[in-house]
Amino acid sequence: MTLIDPVSPLRFQRLLLTGANGNLGRELRPRLARYCSRLRSSDRDAFGPAQPHEDIVPADLENGAAMAALLEGVDAVVHMGGVSTEQPWEPILASNIVGAYNLYEAARRQRARRIVFASSNHVTGFYTQREVIRPTDPMRPDGLYGLSKAFGENLAQLYFDRFGIETVSLRIGSSYAEPKDRRMLATWLSFDDLERLVVSALTAPVVGHTAIYGMSDNAATWWDNTSARHVGYRPQDSADTFRAMVEARQPQLDLDDPANVHQGGTFVRTAQVAER
Repeated sequence: MTLIDPVSPLRFQRLLLTGANGNLGRELRPRLARYCSRLRSSDRDAFGPAQPHEDIVPADLENGAAMAALLEGVDAVVHMGGVSTEQPWEPILASNIVGAYNLYEAARRQRARRIVFASSNHVTGFYTQREVIRPTDPMRPDGLYGLSKAFGENLAQLYFDRFGIETVSLRIGSSYAEPKDRRMLATWLSFDDLERLVVSALTAPVVGHTAIYGMSDNAATWWDNTSARHVGYRPQDSADTFRAMVEARQPQLDLDDPANVHQGGTFVRTAQVAER
């Protein structure tokens, strides 16, 4: 795992990372610890052991009282918690709808001023792969998961407009060690670029509510982040390093398959648990 040397003298006294035991949470835990005096890491169930300068605090997103206690004394939140794939409605409702509301209410009560919200490219998954879209274009969720992330972005806008809580909504593409298929040549986000994106979102001076797509510097892209340039994110990795390997693995695409036509990939299919 590569840890990027912090380039900013800005440090937080206490950062909260939710979903700390998820796939991306586990990547971010050691990285975020370098930008704060104390990292509070949380997930639904206990995990550990804690690293130096870290507190592990289990909490259910759908438990409002637990979330209020979790955000006590927190300067900023990196919210990676919740359901991260297409699922039945009940767990999405509990974690991504009720849980998101509880997080923002806790932030309001505890006076946390900034949230980095793990949204998803699936809020616009029904655009086609022949289109290039901006974060300001209308949402077109590709399933219940994408719909829940659209709710989260609208919740973030409300809490900025009404209470002044700033949010950067990260429409994360496909964050893995390397791209798995040809779709990910456009959507891939390296773990190092994920760190750069999150730290930029935490430290940009003024963000209001900003949505930005989370992708590396890939030659092929469906997303134009010009409207979010003020966040200061500059990706340094590229899926093109893996292009020959990926194209050899997947030389042909079936264009009768909607997963190969729409930006959301397999999420556009019904009744299926899909990869990011």
